[in-house]
Amino acid sequence: MYYPFVRKALFQLDPERAHEFTFQQLRRVTGTPLEWLVRQSVPAKPVTCMGLTFKNPLGLAAGLDKNGECIDALGAMGFGAIEIGTVTPRAQPGNDKPRLFRLVTAEGLINRMGFNNLGVDNLVENVKKAHFDGVLGINIGKNKDTPVENGKDDYLICMDKIYPYAGYIAVNISSPNTPGLRSLQYGEALDDLLSAIKNKQQQLADIHHKYVPVAVKIAPDLSEEELIQVADSLLRHNIDGVIATNTTLSRELVQGMPNCDETGGLSGRPLQLKSTEIIRSLSAELKGQIPIIGVGGIDSVIAAREKMAAGASLIQIYSGFIFKGPHLIKDIVTHI
Repeated sequence: MYYPFVRKALFQLDPERAHEFTFQQLRRVTGTPLEWLVRQSVPAKPVTCMGLTFKNPLGLAAGLDKNGECIDALGAMGFGAIEIGTVTPRAQPGNDKPRLFRLVTAEGLINRMGFNNLGVDNLVENVKKAHFDGVLGINIGKNKDTPVENGKDDYLICMDKIYPYAGYIAVNISSPNTPGLRSLQYGEALDDLLSAIKNKQQQLADIHHKYVPVAVKIAPDLSEEELIQVADSLLRHNIDGVIATNTTLSRELVQGMPNCDETGGLSGRPLQLKSTEIIRSLSAELKGQIPIIGVGGIDSVIAAREKMAAGASLIQIYSGFIFKGPHLIKDIVTHI
């Protein structure tokens, strides 16, 4: 495959500049004869989860296509699902640059992007133009300047706007890069948020005459006790799915490597074991009542199989996709 040569060139650039350049090229080929450059055929391996039928169990994790700009080009690569976002009610620039760092030796990334996006209205317009025939997840969050105690209002605003267009809705309460956001994973704050989201989901289902499932994305840094409490809340509020996990604040496996001390969430290969352990513990608590979407360090067929053996019904990739390229999609879907 040509990707090793492409990667070598892209890795000469600042990571965020490389991302912007790649997306410029993807937008250019979308809908043109040149789309064959990114298109690949993968076997059909349908999976039913959250009441939806996925063409295959592999999805793209949120964070790569924050504004839904390249849905069709990414879809042409063979993903069974694409999760766009995280999107917020209002556009926001995110944190100061530089805010994305490669740990090449570890095949990891550290980001402190801070939900940089063009706002939910822009995302909806992009979704309307897309022709992706897989399941489209839309990941939602709160604006940085919205007080945490009012955070649920931002989630409800986003739900109102995206509901008609989403295959499923992912509620991001676990990014480490928005101050106070992770506090929504605990106790009364979590119960209050989940209650409001479920009420809104029912209202919107009645209005639009369709049920769009809601999944909650959690952090890998929860203690065993915290994870048990989260699982209990998810069950009590009849949440449709859980995405495990987001990035980690731990640097245990990357000490001494270039960029290891940068602030932000660590993803990629160093997260692989940690996220799998969370999935296994979560699966034991949920006992099959809520499906798990496994994400974190999947960089091979074996890593994908480990996530599913631990209890994941679906899986997602992000950093592995950056380091290994589109052929990783084909390898995983073919051999999962």
